[in-house]
Amino acid sequence: MLLIKIILGLFGLGIVVFIHELGHFLAARLVGIDVEAFSIGWGNPILKKKIGTVEYRLGMFPIGGYCKMKGYSDFAETREKTHEDIKAESGSFLAAGPVARMFVCFCGPFFNLMFAVLLLSLFWGVGFEIQTPENRIVLASEVTPGEFYPADDAGFKTGDRIVEIAGKKISHFHEVQENISIYPEKPLPVKVERDGAVLTLNVIPSLDKKSGIGIIGVSPWIDPVIDEVITGSPAELAGLSTGDTIVSVNGQPLRNTTDLMRAIEQKPETLVFEYERNGIQGQAVLSAGDLETGPGFSWALVNYHAPKLSFPAAVAKGTKESFKTLALSVKSLRLLFKGIDLTQAVSGPVRITYMMGDRATKSFEYGLGIGLREITNFIAVISIALCMMNLLPLPIIDGGMILLFFVELVRRKPAHPKFISIFQTCGMVIIFGLLVFAVFGDIMYFVRR
Repeated sequence: MLLIKIILGLFGLGIVVFIHELGHFLAARLVGIDVEAFSIGWGNPILKKKIGTVEYRLGMFPIGGYCKMKGYSDFAETREKTHEDIKAESGSFLAAGPVARMFVCFCGPFFNLMFAVLLLSLFWGVGFEIQTPENRIVLASEVTPGEFYPADDAGFKTGDRIVEIAGKKISHFHEVQENISIYPEKPLPVKVERDGAVLTLNVIPSLDKKSGIGIIGVSPWIDPVIDEVITGSPAELAGLSTGDTIVSVNGQPLRNTTDLMRAIEQKPETLVFEYERNGIQGQAVLSAGDLETGPGFSWALVNYHAPKLSFPAAVAKGTKESFKTLALSVKSLRLLFKGIDLTQAVSGPVRITYMMGDRATKSFEYGLGIGLREITNFIAVISIALCMMNLLPLPIIDGGMILLFFVELVRRKPAHPKFISIFQTCGMVIIFGLLVFAVFGDIMYFVRR
């Protein structure tokens, strides 16, 4: 299973990087910059074929790719030059004007953004279905007695159904999470249904230092109805079956699955389930050993179906979601300076690959449509994140190069070779440092699992 997760993760991440390099490739060809090689994957090519002036390659390592433009490597040689003007051959990267070079650098991130728009528009155009808990909540303070959360302070109660957040209608718990996570430390008006009445509560989500998102301290209310029992599992051997409603555990009434979690946390030697099946009462007993390996059943969730949109509406929705995610990615940079745990909140390439593969394998367990929706959404988010990160004004990456060429445009002459050399060296140090930090965070992530 781990190998499958890695393969799926590499495939998804590879697509995102490939799209990025394709943007550079097409832009370079458009402005007259010669492309010497375009590769799918890194490392020594296992296949290659020259068509025209471009050598197309299939790299040994299936991670992304690269676009090798004529003369681009001249930047690495600037420290050896002594004259101010950098000479370049016709058709090379440096022979193009600063506007053309800015365009080529910009098109990589731009293609990532447009790719996300395409993916999200396609799924809104065909419609999709997700499995999620309903929009009813359980206070986290009931799960961890003694803890106090923003939801407690705002007056939320277990059993409340959240129907609106900041003016947006809420249909299921996934939307609850989405619309709270993006507003850490911001006042939010939330409407809830309680005992037939609709109340408006004002809450300020706290910033979760581990994830960098806003939380108010609520969990989903999941009715204790068994959705699936694994063949040969302790649950099946004890007599439990799909569709059973668990009414009590060790004599304690069970309102929702959170009540079961509390019963398990007491570490009893056995759990005695009283269940109802087709109006008939039954009993099943599981031992402490069964609890350690997992009882072998899952709970029934809500199937939420997003309707198929027309082509214009789907494109509008996909575009809106993509730019909203981009804005949130930019906004999240500020949170890095608010004391969050960077080793947990910032993911490196190893963790992203694993998370993408893990999300794919888990979501496909609920069906092909749900699996495709989840992995596509994740790829779209990663593609947008790559767009944003590459546009940061840091040396070496696209944003830094755009800044360098913009200065050249304003000055009407190239930057001094020594400055370019220092600029590039600083960039390499920064990128290498970030990579080491990200990989360290990835290692700590897996150690904590």
